[in-house]
Amino acid sequence: MSLTFNHRTALVTGAGRGIGKSIASLLAKHGVTVICVSKSADSCGGTAAAITAEGGKAKAMAVDVADGAAVAQASAALLAEFGQIDILVNNAGITKDGLLFRMSEDDWQSVLATNLTSCFHWTKHIGRAMTQKRWGRIVNITSVVGLMGNAGQANYCAAKAGMIGFTKAIAKEFAARNVTSNAVAPGFIKTDMTATLPPEAAEKITSLIPLKRLGEAADVAQMTAFLCSEEAGYITGQVFTVDGGMVM
Repeated sequence: MSLTFNHRTALVTGAGRGIGKSIASLLAKHGVTVICVSKSADSCGGTAAAITAEGGKAKAMAVDVADGAAVAQASAALLAEFGQIDILVNNAGITKDGLLFRMSEDDWQSVLATNLTSCFHWTKHIGRAMTQKRWGRIVNITSVVGLMGNAGQANYCAAKAGMIGFTKAIAKEFAARNVTSNAVAPGFIKTDMTATLPPEAAEKITSLIPLKRLGEAADVAQMTAFLCSEEAGYITGQVFTVDGGMVM
C-alpha cells in the first residue's frame, strides 16, 4: 500500500542515529519535509545532509530536548519559518541503567527529562498549531519495557510507560481537532545501544523473541510512517509493538 502525505512537514527528535534517523529518512522518501532534531549538531546535521543528498528536503536543528525553554524557543522559530509542522515524532531517548538501590537521583531525573518530559514540551508547543490547523499526527516512540518492565531500568521503564499514558491522554484531548496521537513500542532493535551487548546477552534476548531475531530500525520506521500518513486518520490512542512477538 502506498502512503499519502500531501507535502507535509515533520519534526523528528533523536534523528541523528538509529531509529530516529531511519524514521526521518523514510518520511523524506515519501516527500515529507523533515526537521531533524538532536542534541548534537553533527548528528542531526549528518542525517539532514544525507536526506538532502538523496533529493529530499530536510533541516537540522540542535536542541537539548530535556531543556523546556530551549524547546519552546526552537518551536517558535520553526513555526515562524515553516508556518506549520504537521507531524511530530517524539523519539529522543537516553538510558542510564542500574539497579534501583544504586541509581542516583540524577540518573532518574535525566532519563525522565529526556525521554518523557520532552514529549510534554514538544507536544505543547507544536501540537497547539496542529489543533488550530485541524490536522496533525503525533507518534511517540516508547518501548516494550514500558509495558513489561525490565530489571535495572526503573528510570527508563517509568519514562516509557509514562509516554504511553501521555499518548492516550493527548489522543482524547486532540481528537476533536483531527489530530491523532499514537505510540510505537519497539522491542530489541539493532542500534548503537544493542550493538554493545555481549554475545551471551544477545543470545539470551533472541531466545525470548518468537521470530528469533532482533529487529531493524527500518521495521520501526515503517510502522511510524504509516501512523503519520493520511491513511491512518482513524487510528488514535493506540500502542503498536514492533518486537518480533515478545509482547502478545
